[in-house]
Amino acid sequence: MAEKKWKTAITRHLDHETYIRGYRLLDLVGNLTFAQAIFLILKGELPTEAESKMMEAMFVSVIDHGIAPPSVIAARSVASGGNSLNVGVAAGVMAFGSAHGGALEDAMKFIQEGVSSDKSVGEIVSGYLSVKRPIPGFGHRYYKEFDPRTKRLMDLARHYGFFGKHCEFALAVEEEIFRQKGKRIVLNVDGAIAAVASEMGFDWRLGKGFFIIGRVPGLVAHVYEELTKERPFSKRLNEEEETEYIGPEPRELPEELKKV
Repeated sequence: MAEKKWKTAITRHLDHETYIRGYRLLDLVGNLTFAQAIFLILKGELPTEAESKMMEAMFVSVIDHGIAPPSVIAARSVASGGNSLNVGVAAGVMAFGSAHGGALEDAMKFIQEGVSSDKSVGEIVSGYLSVKRPIPGFGHRYYKEFDPRTKRLMDLARHYGFFGKHCEFALAVEEEIFRQKGKRIVLNVDGAIAAVASEMGFDWRLGKGFFIIGRVPGLVAHVYEELTKERPFSKRLNEEEETEYIGPEPRELPEELKKV
């Protein structure tokens, strides 16, 4: 038999029934929470009670962070242009990048590589600071002493038994930054989720996926609000009050290019 082009270990159909990681979908419906089902489809096995509680907490912690982030601005602006809910939400997801949403993936990679490295925390931090390179998962625009979401997640990680070498490394980095820089750069919520998710055995390449899963409900709410509460095209900028032109002053097209 010729080898088939597409392969998956996630989902299959038998006699018109769907099976997720070997479990009958209808058996999961009503018996698993959404977070438990997410754990199953990502990890391949059913979570323990502690794992499912920790997953719930991580997703809730990033469900929304106001109307100002790039993803919400993009989602609501696109919806305001007369597009449907799915188009607006997709625009919001497309806005996730290295400065917004992507930090979780970068932080998981940093933490996982740091824990497996033979370098000390001091060496790792000085390597970043010496070239003025931002450390993924650290720093916040508003929180300067500590990120309250980080504290909450770390407390829950201790409670559910997921406070191990990855969480310890993340907090050690925070203290080492303060020691070397003389200024506190806080472990933010992305860094906290990165540490806990790493503790739970998730690969760093799922990092951005964690953020997407947690934030999409917020984007859906924002786009729905835009479609039902605001007028179309209501997100147009006021050019006089909100923009500044910094280009050339009005000028003439060269005579040799004028054809009409």
